[in-house]
Amino acid sequence: MTNVIPIGMNSVVDAWTGLNKATGIEPTVRMLRSPQSSRERGTGERTTMKKELGRRDFLKIGGTVTAGAAVGYGLPLYPLSKAYASGEGGDPTGKRWGMVIDLTKCRDGCTECVDACRKENNVAFHDDPDIDVYWIRKAKIRRKVANAKTISAPLLCNHCEHPPCALVCPVQATYKRKDGIVIVDKHRCIGCRYCLIACPYNMRMFNFKENHVWHNKDYPTRMHGVSESCHFCFHRVGKGMEPACVEACKKAGRGAMVFGDLNDSSSEASKLVANTMVRALREDLGTRPKVYYIGL
Repeated sequence: MTNVIPIGMNSVVDAWTGLNKATGIEPTVRMLRSPQSSRERGTGERTTMKKELGRRDFLKIGGTVTAGAAVGYGLPLYPLSKAYASGEGGDPTGKRWGMVIDLTKCRDGCTECVDACRKENNVAFHDDPDIDVYWIRKAKIRRKVANAKTISAPLLCNHCEHPPCALVCPVQATYKRKDGIVIVDKHRCIGCRYCLIACPYNMRMFNFKENHVWHNKDYPTRMHGVSESCHFCFHRVGKGMEPACVEACKKAGRGAMVFGDLNDSSSEASKLVANTMVRALREDLGTRPKVYYIGL
């Protein structure tokens, strides 16, 4: 087992011991932090559980939550084979938003996507690694092979087809919309942090402290005591715009991030997934992420 050095409650690698069992990816402990400030109420319809849980299945899920550290350390999410917090493949006749990130174009040291996310969504930053919130981070990852190359990679919510965070939420504050975007309803969240335990990517954050920095007056800030994560800037997507991180990456001249409808065969994102060697993180868990990487 890989040794892990904790770097805060909301750190990107403190609960990861193997990023991808199938591809042999592991994180290093270096993290790029970027100054500035996270979260919003989701709209859209909730999808229902695929099947009604029986007492035995409920106990299995409860075991996953109480032994939540095991999820963070990469053990298989067995309950996902029994019940999902969404339909099998979303709505094939509607939108299914996803993202492709080309790591060969992602520049080491660049934090344009992180900065744009903070400004657009008023993501909390207190200059304290124990409580700072990140909807997107830059981290160093490498394969678990000799002489493996270290890669700079943006990490964010993977908007899974079968999101374990939604499966364990006791009040349905976390849910997946019909277009595939995973949302946290801040008004329903009770701060139990089950979703943080269940997320195998460690990209669910908890707001430990009130955020008094309000960069974007058109978008609300969140109170402390709630969970939050990237939601693909759904408030922008609904207006026909791209997520702030994607737009910033393009303006920086990198073009490493591509966002689009994966159900639309003519979209750039869909073409990249269909015609390029892409991989998702922790594919072995069966969560079916909708964030794909080129060059992983």
